[in-house]
Amino acid sequence: MDERKIVTKNLCAYFGSFQALKNISIEIAPNKVTAIIGPSGCGKSTFIRCLNRLHEVAPHARVSGEVLLDGRNIYEKNISPIEIRRKIGMVFQKPNVFPTLSIYNNISLGLKLNGEKRKSVIEEKVERSLKMAALWDEVKGKLREPATKLSGGQQQRICIARTLALEPEVILFDEPCSALDPISTAKVEETIEILKENYTVVIVTHNLQQAARVADYTAFFLLGEMVEFDRTETLFTVPKDKRTEAYLTGKFG
Repeated sequence: MDERKIVTKNLCAYFGSFQALKNISIEIAPNKVTAIIGPSGCGKSTFIRCLNRLHEVAPHARVSGEVLLDGRNIYEKNISPIEIRRKIGMVFQKPNVFPTLSIYNNISLGLKLNGEKRKSVIEEKVERSLKMAALWDEVKGKLREPATKLSGGQQQRICIARTLALEPEVILFDEPCSALDPISTAKVEETIEILKENYTVVIVTHNLQQAARVADYTAFFLLGEMVEFDRTETLFTVPKDKRTEAYLTGKFG
């Protein structure tokens, strides 16, 4: 891997005395999709929450080791977590649209909170974000309607558009399709494929077929450790570790 957008070095994460991640060292390439797979409770979601400093928001949570974004440790004392979360956005498992706001205001709110006051700029960014989330054609005639009127899959793409509006460099997806039907899942996957042209994407998924479809690289986590990391095709066809093979063949998980 010639280029590296994010590098973790001996990353450990804790909830009180419980160690959720154990010395994770990984290099994440720019403009690629990296999938994190593994059984429930193996540390997948904790890992990506460490990448944008959301882990530390949890009670009694702490991190050791390094997370480098473009070569700089995001956990340095003089770096603002808020600034990191602008650069590294996250789309969560369940669509979390703001229920009292319109489609337009769901996406424009973050821009306004970040100080953007120019209406023309906000309108341009809302439209561009919806287009990148493959949703513009479906909602352009009802931007002032409540976002809650949309289907679950459309709401998830609203959340993607809301993240894109803030122009991050990296987008983290935490099981983004687990609550969606197959058609909506396919649309989100198509969106992810488009996004990697301009963004670095990391996706946590339980769905092995989804990882195989969308990811350029895949990491297999087990009990807080990273067992194996490789190009997706290689990891799925010729895994080096017997534990990876056992998980991929359904012997556990």
